[in-house]
Amino acid sequence: MSEQARRRPPKPYRRPQKDPVRMLAFEALRAVDERDAYANLVLPPLLKKAREKGDFDARDAALATELVYGTLRRQGTYDAVISACIDRPLREVDPPVLDVLALGAHQLLGTRIPTHAAVSASVELARVVLGDGRAKFVNAVLRKISRQDLDAWVAQVAPPYDKDPEDHLAVVHSHPRWVVSALWDSLGGGRAGIEDLLAADNERPEVTLVARPGRSTTEELAATTETLPGRWSPYALRMAEGGEPGAIEAVKDGRAGVQDEGSQLVAIALANAPLDGPDTRWLDGCAGPGGKAALLAALASERGAALLASEKQPHRARLVERALAGNPGPYQVIAADGTRPPWRPGSFDRVLMDVPCSGLGALRRRPEARWRRRPDDLDSFAPLQRALLTEALSAVRVGGVVGYATCSPHLAETRVVVDDVLKKVGGGELIDARPLLPGVPALGDGPDLQLWPHLHGTDAMYLALIRRTA
Repeated sequence: MSEQARRRPPKPYRRPQKDPVRMLAFEALRAVDERDAYANLVLPPLLKKAREKGDFDARDAALATELVYGTLRRQGTYDAVISACIDRPLREVDPPVLDVLALGAHQLLGTRIPTHAAVSASVELARVVLGDGRAKFVNAVLRKISRQDLDAWVAQVAPPYDKDPEDHLAVVHSHPRWVVSALWDSLGGGRAGIEDLLAADNERPEVTLVARPGRSTTEELAATTETLPGRWSPYALRMAEGGEPGAIEAVKDGRAGVQDEGSQLVAIALANAPLDGPDTRWLDGCAGPGGKAALLAALASERGAALLASEKQPHRARLVERALAGNPGPYQVIAADGTRPPWRPGSFDRVLMDVPCSGLGALRRRPEARWRRRPDDLDSFAPLQRALLTEALSAVRVGGVVGYATCSPHLAETRVVVDDVLKKVGGGELIDARPLLPGVPALGDGPDLQLWPHLHGTDAMYLALIRRTA
């Protein structure tokens, strides 16, 4: 070191500057990782708190939301890129460091934020939450990442399609390999379809409203907020980007709600299914959190029918009560286990059983679920799904109809369950559900129906309708 360098005074220490947007995004990602929280539940209260403190405006909230959801959706791709830029296995990097790196990678590869701003903001975040030492590591990795765009990185880190199609798609579209395989099986083959589906899973879903019959109309909602018509449901409206559904009066008082159009179509199809005999007693056997129950109750009230909404978890049953409050027709909400029901066999004319499942049909809304689920999770859901469908068939009278629904297209949670239960229980026949949704294309080979994000713009809802025959 030269004499001049030795005499040069050290640079004064600069306290790291907190960026409220990136701090909030980091906090949300840590909650998802540490507590197995869902971003759609963690993020709103964080944003509300930030707005109340005066730290955030609408643009800040939009950026924080994009950083969180974009990072989670592209986590698999970003992990592969980060792994190519470090000299140790990814599992040896501390999770908080990985979160900062992934946030930085998303800003560099998935947004229009300028390179220098993405790197400097991420390094500053690292100084605040990790310390100066690990911030240097973050700086080095992100500078390597910044040398190429996303397409170039994907070409480098993804195996060729012709050598390993599933692993190629897993890296390119940021899904676990087993999920790619399962979705491909459900689609029935073909590269174009699976690529379109995986790409759709990484798009930001629209916010869809439902005007509950007898309480509000789509015309009323359209007059109070900027919307587009729903694609398929007569009760649906799609909100303009950036719209705030909680600010709509009809949503505040429960006359309308936020509900994916696929969920609406499941309730509509069950309500439209032909019956033999009376039509006065309806059951939603897994009603939480209450979206389908609220639409079913409104449709039932138009016909003079009553809905019983049953939910096992008391806190979710309270959500159902809130969703149904003010319904114009008779209804009742109870906390009960659908596998050990308190009602007598043959008590209902229509039964909906929207069973707990892997949630692979809602990866647009819950992107972290793709990384949290494991193939053996299906084994844990299978007995419950079969038990609930069995009890649903017992609950419906002869001539009545059961709707078995899942927010998963996985064959092990859909057709396999229905086929197994019908063979074991007997006394039921499948109804072709597709004609009950006129105008909705590409619902599958029948008699059940499958909705898809890339074909219908909905969650990948599945529905089988079964008429009790004996």
